[in-house]
Amino acid sequence: MRLIAFLLPRLAIAALTMLGVSLLVFVSLRLIPGGFAEVLLGPFATPEARAMVAAKYGLDDSIAVQFGKWLVALLQGDFGTSMVTRRPVIDEFVRRAPVTTEVALLTLAFALGVGFPLGVWSGVAEGSRSRRAAFGRLIGALGASVPEFVLGSALIFVFSRWSLGLKVGGFVPLGEDVWANLKTMILPTASLSVFGIALILRTTRDAVLRTMTEGHVLAAVGRGQTPWSIVRHHVLRNAAIPIVTVASTYFGFLMGGAVIAEILFSIPGVGYYIFSSLEGRDYAVVQAGVLLAAFVFVAMSMLADLAYAGIDPRIGAKRSGT
Repeated sequence: MRLIAFLLPRLAIAALTMLGVSLLVFVSLRLIPGGFAEVLLGPFATPEARAMVAAKYGLDDSIAVQFGKWLVALLQGDFGTSMVTRRPVIDEFVRRAPVTTEVALLTLAFALGVGFPLGVWSGVAEGSRSRRAAFGRLIGALGASVPEFVLGSALIFVFSRWSLGLKVGGFVPLGEDVWANLKTMILPTASLSVFGIALILRTTRDAVLRTMTEGHVLAAVGRGQTPWSIVRHHVLRNAAIPIVTVASTYFGFLMGGAVIAEILFSIPGVGYYIFSSLEGRDYAVVQAGVLLAAFVFVAMSMLADLAYAGIDPRIGAKRSGT
């Protein structure tokens, strides 16, 4: 019962969020200048030809009627058919999702593997005003201020000009050759993870600093426990909640489509597919893509809530009203 009471409000909010996102993206796409007929036929097409294309794809109905038809089909599990390739949209996403998932997992693993220990190290050293604390602040500031397209472009230039053992472009699926796949993934992962490292580092450092001033930590200091024993047994568990929040949100962003990295490095993932479909005004693909990205964000948020309850049972009891 406690789990049901914990989940029901979140499921209701998630459903309303998905409905709002679907309506917003549906209307916004049709307000963009240059519809599908214009992109397909070109600027010199006759009004009659455009009207025929609009009638063929149901674009001559009102927006309300089009949205109603799309929503009914969506509730039946039909994400629509690509207006360009005439293939089911869901098939394209299923084919491309493993690529984006690999990018997201590698990036998150690298960001956590570097940002988390650096954040703990910087947070513990902050009170002493040591060089370690200054180094942590510098890394956090630099990582947050360098756009991923700038870093990605710089990496492409360097590794294209000088042969340094890594491939630029020429994506190789993981199932074909693991090592060749990893060689093509290192550069996009590096360009994406810099911001994630800075985000997780700063979040971890701030959480560690807050936790270090709490009573039970000060009591452990008074008992003479070593600093790293205090961090391991008292600080990390209590500082984990904001870190889980940031990591889950960051992963949701990556799964929604790391568009810039996929475009720069020619990775055939979900983000690249949505971007190319937006250029061609392939409404069905963009609508489904944005909706799936929103679903990933909502799902990650709910998983983070469940993780909170596991980390600190008091949170689960409070949020379920018991």
